[in-house]
Amino acid sequence: MSQPLVVLGATGSIGRQTLDVAVRLGIEVRALAARRGSADLIDLASQWPDAQIVAAAPTGDERERMAASLGDRASFGSEVMEDLAATPNTTVVNGIVGAAGLRTSIATLEAGNRLALANKETLVAGGPVVLAALKRGGGELLPVDSEHSALFQCLVGEDPTAVRKLILTASGGPFRGSTLENLEQVTPQQALAHPTWNMGKRVTIDSASLFNKGLEVIEAHYLFDLPYDKIDVVVHPQSIVHSLVEFVDGSLKAHVGEPDMRVPIQYAVTYPDRVAGALGEFDFTSRSLTFDLPDRKAFRALDLAYEAGRTGRSAPAVLNAADEVAVHAFLDGRLGFLGIPEVVERTLEQVPVVDLTTVDDVIEVDREARAVAHSLLGGAC
Repeated sequence: MSQPLVVLGATGSIGRQTLDVAVRLGIEVRALAARRGSADLIDLASQWPDAQIVAAAPTGDERERMAASLGDRASFGSEVMEDLAATPNTTVVNGIVGAAGLRTSIATLEAGNRLALANKETLVAGGPVVLAALKRGGGELLPVDSEHSALFQCLVGEDPTAVRKLILTASGGPFRGSTLENLEQVTPQQALAHPTWNMGKRVTIDSASLFNKGLEVIEAHYLFDLPYDKIDVVVHPQSIVHSLVEFVDGSLKAHVGEPDMRVPIQYAVTYPDRVAGALGEFDFTSRSLTFDLPDRKAFRALDLAYEAGRTGRSAPAVLNAADEVAVHAFLDGRLGFLGIPEVVERTLEQVPVVDLTTVDDVIEVDREARAVAHSLLGGAC
């Protein structure tokens, strides 16, 4: 029997697909939260009349509309989100975008709850702090990202010491096969045209540059406690094999299926059980699967992520923050596509590496990295 859900980032892609899973499986939704008090959030509140509704940072008008529409069901502020995450005996689906998801992840784990994690920044920026909270609170951490869910499922019942390698698959994005010269002229519109997944703007741009896959390598390191030389990336444009595990005896396990995020979401909220899902039978006969090595010269982001991961401590947090700033600059037309890894690399060079023991440590490193990245954008970059 699945626990009631607290859905953070309810109006986003992960949040809405989580609610689709909840409807099909008849799972109670205890609370819905989003950053803004948008019309979408109010609409979701009408569909879930028993759920508490929270807007972390609404405008004045949004606050007034929510209060008028929802009365006592409406609450406001990021602190309320953290309180929701600590609601006993719930599964918290964290689909918040950005570093704002870190505190709610910590609150979930410290309360001993299950965290169904779709927020990359939680582990990339705050890996050491998150793992300490997991140990301290005795909660559960289950990945929702399709690649990490695939690895998790392949590893169930296996001896960790028998793992030779984790292999993350990448679609290659819209610029698979492009040269450096081709990438110099890339526009935001072209970069947002992902061939497989429908995602938020930052994730889509990160997928196009392979930064997203680099962040996933760092996540895999923290999730599965394996060194970086045992985590590989291959390009698989069909997005049917979501990831693989190679074992010391030479055998491999792969997680195969249609590219549909409802599958890993459902697994995270029903684990260890499997129940009927939204997808029908898989047709192998019409498939042709290919795999290639990533072009690390054209897509420098991947090696930058490995370097930051191996450096450890605060370096991944700097990588993440600088990338977010650079991506926004690219989307605004203030930076070329190839300028994204340049800004990240120069930020990594300028921000000192420090230990991370508290959430405030992570937030301070994030702030400093963003300031440096912004200063670089105001200069030659």
